[in-house]
Amino acid sequence: MQPAEIAVLTLAGPWGPYVVAATERGVVAAEWATTEEELLAGLRRRLGPVQLVSDGAPAELLAAARPVLAAILAGEPAETDPIPIDLDDRPRFDRLALGAVRGIRWGQTASYGAIAREIGAPRASRAVGGAMGRNPISLVIPCHRVIASDGTIGGYGGDGWIDRDRQLARKEALLAREGVTVARRAG
Repeated sequence: MQPAEIAVLTLAGPWGPYVVAATERGVVAAEWATTEEELLAGLRRRLGPVQLVSDGAPAELLAAARPVLAAILAGEPAETDPIPIDLDDRPRFDRLALGAVRGIRWGQTASYGAIAREIGAPRASRAVGGAMGRNPISLVIPCHRVIASDGTIGGYGGDGWIDRDRQLARKEALLAREGVTVARRAG
């Protein structure tokens, strides 16, 4: 098996470093407050052998994505549609749900149920929530824009090393930067 060629970019973000990795096909991973080594270790678990490269298609892709990602991290409106993504290793349902979320624009939200309906699985809102929690490319795929059908914040997965309150606070802050205010459920 040939190692996947991976380029990595680290940007300063409001919650620490934002580390992004790309293959020749697109961004394959992006995580908050991690290191390049930790991100690469996760990619090895997902993809098998990887080889870090500093030039070629993966590096060019990240260089093109850098201004868009820097704008978003600075709280400026920007859309990630032009950034190619590589979800080839993800389950079909996750690819469908995450693909639908890419269509949610800056300053807008959609419910888990709306995403489920959009992908032809109207009873799968909880499964959509699971797919959001497994999103390997935070911000590029704006899962923070997916909320509960009652207009409350819903959940926010990823970054399993931080507690739920901090995860939800990050989601609230990301939405607030986009001019969106949502409430937490009572209880």
